[in-house]
Amino acid sequence: MLLIITGLSGAGKSTALHALEDNGFFCTDNLPVTMLADWAENMLQNEYNAAVGIDIRSSENPVLLYQALSSIRQGLDWKIMFIDAKDEVLQRRFSTVRRRHPHMPSIPLEQAVASERQALSSLQQQADIVLDSSNITPYQLSDLVESYWRKQKSVLADKQPLVWSLISFSYQRGLPAGADMVMDMRFLPNPHYEPKLAPLTGKDAEVQAFLSALDEVQQAETYIQNWLSFVAPKMIQERKRYFTLGFGCSGGRHRSVYMTEMIAKWLIDENMGVPIVRHREIGDIH
Repeated sequence: MLLIITGLSGAGKSTALHALEDNGFFCTDNLPVTMLADWAENMLQNEYNAAVGIDIRSSENPVLLYQALSSIRQGLDWKIMFIDAKDEVLQRRFSTVRRRHPHMPSIPLEQAVASERQALSSLQQQADIVLDSSNITPYQLSDLVESYWRKQKSVLADKQPLVWSLISFSYQRGLPAGADMVMDMRFLPNPHYEPKLAPLTGKDAEVQAFLSALDEVQQAETYIQNWLSFVAPKMIQERKRYFTLGFGCSGGRHRSVYMTEMIAKWLIDENMGVPIVRHREIGDIH
């Protein structure tokens, strides 16, 4: 699929491109319209889903831009997405970030916005879909773009899963760097005080059998699973792609290792992703 992202400056074209890039598109921004035909041919030869950002700067003349896009769409499965916003919203956005408007930057901002809107009016009429970002957040705009993509593919595909990183650690050696959240497992019974289990780790079957037989361990696993089930789609909705979760205990060898292993297995079983697992204190990563 070939998708053109265009629209008013400040409306959210870059946000739309980033959303598509997160969904596997090959994305190019600010491509001159004279290069569009060769770019499209290369994308088709490589069988990419591709999106290109085109705006008023892509051609010296808005009429030529409109004509070029009309011509190149013939015989190809091009779709045009136009990102729009109200004039007062665009003016406020440019004033907030203190950037000059790219279209006729030497004139007052209000006039530049109005001039660009007039120049792109024919292109907006040509668009397959127009998204208004005036009253939505960038995250919500990203969701609209993704919804359009899924509709075009005629499948109800899930969003890209989180990339999970799970780490076990000992509180005696400090918190793991870069963790988004840590959970304290020191309230669970400690296998360290069982002579046969002390030299083992939470990866060993004997330790896992000991802990899994305890009601409080089972309850803790259930609470963690329920929390992750609830929060994972919320994090994806907020455009978070990576999440590092730490499990800590006194020595970082038994309880934290056990819970890290169990949650990693559960994530895989629930098709929520294949996590990167690191046991800091026993020098293991998989």
